[in-house]
Amino acid sequence: MASHASQSDTRRRIKFDEHLPVDHRLNKVYRVGAGLMGLFLLAFGILGLTNNIGFFDTGGNTAMGLNTNGALSVLSVCVGLLLFVGMVIGGNFASTLNMTLGILFLLSGFLNLALLDTPHNFLAFKMQNVLFSFVVGILLMVFGMYGRVGSTLPDDNPYWRARHPDAVRPEQRDRPDQVR
Repeated sequence: MASHASQSDTRRRIKFDEHLPVDHRLNKVYRVGAGLMGLFLLAFGILGLTNNIGFFDTGGNTAMGLNTNGALSVLSVCVGLLLFVGMVIGGNFASTLNMTLGILFLLSGFLNLALLDTPHNFLAFKMQNVLFSFVVGILLMVFGMYGRVGSTLPDDNPYWRARHPDAVRPEQRDRPDQVR
């Protein structure tokens, strides 16, 4: 029994992102990207909600030049707040959140493009909404991937060092922006 207790005490909690580096210079890019996109989506959602339109109304109400309804406005506020959370937390969380939401925005653009002019267009998308979804998706992906991917990352980049631990010089191993 005593060996079981000591064994469980020595176990460490699994952290799924512990292999990812923390780089404070790149952290600013992830935070700014999440914050700017979150601010725009939050403003769009709040303006849409103040128009007192129906939740699933497809009548052509607009906010900031984009078609909207109550459902799209609430969704925009939720995603905007989620991006603000990513901005506050920062680091790898913000980067991964930006990339994930960027992919979801691109998929949403394709899905809503297919649903244009059908009775299943419950978010009241028009072509300008589809284009906006594509642009925001690409911007979020760029903000999230900045400094993480590329064939020519410099050897002092923390993501390059995480992928090539044997090639890291000894003086770089103790740097604070190294892998956790």
